[in-house]
Amino acid sequence: MSQLLITNARPYGEDTVDVLVTDGVVETVAAGQSAPEGAEVLDARGAVLLPGFVDLHVHLREPGGEESETIETGSQAAALGGFTAVFAMPNTDPVADSDVVVEHVWRRGAELGLVDVHPVGAVTVGLGGERLAELGTMADSRAGVRMFSDDGRCVNDPLIMRRALEYASALDVVIAQHAEDHRLTGGAQAHEGAVAARLGLAGWPATAEETVVARDCALAREARARLHVCHISTARTIDVLRAAKAQGVQVSAEVTPHHLLLTDSRLSGYDPVNKVNPPLRTAEDTRAMREALAEGVIDVVATDHAPHAAQYKDTEWQAAKPGMLGLQTALSVLIETMVEPGLLDWHGVARVLSERPAEIGRLPDQGRPVAEGEPGTFALVDPDAVWTVRGANLASKAANTPYEGMRLPGSVVATVLRGRITAQDGKVVR
Repeated sequence: MSQLLITNARPYGEDTVDVLVTDGVVETVAAGQSAPEGAEVLDARGAVLLPGFVDLHVHLREPGGEESETIETGSQAAALGGFTAVFAMPNTDPVADSDVVVEHVWRRGAELGLVDVHPVGAVTVGLGGERLAELGTMADSRAGVRMFSDDGRCVNDPLIMRRALEYASALDVVIAQHAEDHRLTGGAQAHEGAVAARLGLAGWPATAEETVVARDCALAREARARLHVCHISTARTIDVLRAAKAQGVQVSAEVTPHHLLLTDSRLSGYDPVNKVNPPLRTAEDTRAMREALAEGVIDVVATDHAPHAAQYKDTEWQAAKPGMLGLQTALSVLIETMVEPGLLDWHGVARVLSERPAEIGRLPDQGRPVAEGEPGTFALVDPDAVWTVRGANLASKAANTPYEGMRLPGSVVATVLRGRITAQDGKVVR
């Protein structure tokens, strides 16, 4: 029998209690508990206790991109960021479009044991957009794939997307769409607007996202399927989602931390660390993202953690690959943009970082309440901490953080996965 007693913790920022976890399950939640003989003790020192975070959108790069990230380094970054489960996107080499590849990713994550790594299967073979991958085979594999996406590319063909949604409905899985009409974004380098015009960068119109979301909501309604929209970034996309949800469409959506905080005003120096897909938008779009997340029109925060080795970022703007690190800074950005302004309380943070992501990803043992009989899977947060971001000090193999040198609020002091400490005081625990 293994036991962990977490003392002086504040579930959801409320009254201080002690939490005893036995064999991975919460046994008691009460103040003034004594540690059973042989139990490990973790003094939370008044930290906020939340369900472990779930990230529906990360790029772990393995197999094939190990110069930028591995499942091991990505898992370390996730644990240090308070995450207990992550969904690894399929744009690897080879593409995760078969049971062989998804089982490799799942198995490697399980071997490491720092977070639950759930592979996302490709919708189409080789992400080519022309032929459906074996969704049923991947869903029935040992990896138990529950989300499918061609992320990095859009499933542009409406017939292919319709068929994918029909299969998804039958399999009870979700299709996660990278909403970008490539016919509108060919050569695009920045949000289409005043900043792009001034800098001489080809514009990326907001309509390239909005039109795909509108189309796919209609297809999902017809197929009675679950649709998840990745990294939404424009105010008008929110209008489309609000209308679709009002009509009963089973659609969910995510926003990234960087689209909550950063705008295209950062592009003036042509620093490729600010290059991302979809691009940083306007301050108006950023405000709309925050309001929609508080309202619940946007369901979750997902990092789109996208590490790139130096050779892919330390280059001229047009040649650089898009993407940013996100796992270890996500909570702090959420505190700065949503908690400190009063848009979310700690229950709201749990909703967008833990509960809804677990529901969308069909993870019954994640995102559960801090209560007796529930899994002992937590993130402990010091809301009063302030830290300076240094890419070189992050656990990821790459260092492409857009927050370099920024002072951000809040830090994860410990992460617990089914009663086992996986990260504590800025260090991975094995």
